[in-house]
Amino acid sequence: MKKNFTHIDKNGNIRMVDIGDKEISKRIAKARCRIKMKPSVLKEIAQGTMKKGDVFAAAKIAGILAAKRVDELIPLCHPIPINHMDIFFAPEVGTGILTIDSEVAVHARTGAEMEALQAAAQAALTVYDMCKAVDRGMVIFDLKLVEKSGGKSGLWKRE
Repeated sequence: MKKNFTHIDKNGNIRMVDIGDKEISKRIAKARCRIKMKPSVLKEIAQGTMKKGDVFAAAKIAGILAAKRVDELIPLCHPIPINHMDIFFAPEVGTGILTIDSEVAVHARTGAEMEALQAAAQAALTVYDMCKAVDRGMVIFDLKLVEKSGGKSGLWKRE
């Protein structure tokens, strides 16, 4: 019997998707977000000389905390036990673009895509918050899922 995985049942009621019959499997999700700023600001971040402190450390902690709270932030999102979470920063000082990559690994009945996306987005917002005094014109852009693996659908990679 095929399960209905929509959020709205046949009576029009909003329901959390039933994942009870899905197999527990190792699932990994990777996401990316970018933030454009003045090259001089990114240089200060990379050198660790921002007045507010270590921007990368604060953004990493914020991203990890956000991933752990996705079920509180996104309606009808299942809470999942995160086994591993990390955030990586790739500053391109010459262009003023900071790329933020997140990776989440779980053993669960549902994937970790939302956790990875939330982590990358929150890390970018934290960078913005810590640097807005010197560059209010920063732009956060290009938030996307890069890769996911595990579960019934297996591996998916963005081309």
